[in-house]
Amino acid sequence: MNWRIFHKSETDSTNRDARAGRPGDVFTADFQTAGRGRLDHRWLSRPGMNLMMSAVVCVEGLNPAHIATLPLVAGISVVEAVASLLGDAAPTVALKWPNDVLVGGRKIAGILCERNGDAVVVGIGVNVGEREFPSEIAARATSFVALARCAPTVVAVRDAVLARLAENVARWRAEGFAALLPRIASADCLKGREVSVLRTDADGAPARGLCGGIADDGSLLVASERVYAGEAHVTAATDLFKV
Repeated sequence: MNWRIFHKSETDSTNRDARAGRPGDVFTADFQTAGRGRLDHRWLSRPGMNLMMSAVVCVEGLNPAHIATLPLVAGISVVEAVASLLGDAAPTVALKWPNDVLVGGRKIAGILCERNGDAVVVGIGVNVGEREFPSEIAARATSFVALARCAPTVVAVRDAVLARLAENVARWRAEGFAALLPRIASADCLKGREVSVLRTDADGAPARGLCGGIADDGSLLVASERVYAGEAHVTAATDLFKV
């Protein structure tokens, strides 16, 4: 896949920009005035510090169940790109179902996929040069510069993520989700932990129990239940995966 990059110094949201794009288009910005993640959580970033990017991926002809696994394909792409840039001495880079990337238990990246006709807009935010975080997330967030002191450039992170995304999407389209599931499962940080999964922010009856990992359809196995969407939290007080 040959990506075409469209960059702005400021925009409301790169995902909104990407709705007007074609497959292969990538929209980036130095600053977003209305950036957000899943469940409408805000994505906070100072101008020029971090990667804010939305790539348009063609899903024409694919069935909805297959398309529903694309966020995890994007997730493992970010995991692998971050790991390659940090090197062997870095803490463990993990995928937290369904859309977060953690390094050493702290969130470094988030993903928001949105269907748009015969395409999916894959929104990716990666903390690159951010040194300070709001107090409410400071204990749960990290960045390249916080981990390695000398961070790669935002463009270097962009190119590494896009290279992995192109490779993994091509295999996902040709061979199915099963071809990537072993790598996704090996990066899963929830399997074997007691979790609570909120399907919405107002979910009064979250799925609770021992996590069995990511299933072959992209759902999360929680006790005897398959959860297809939501926000997972490890319930043990000693864990840091509450992002």
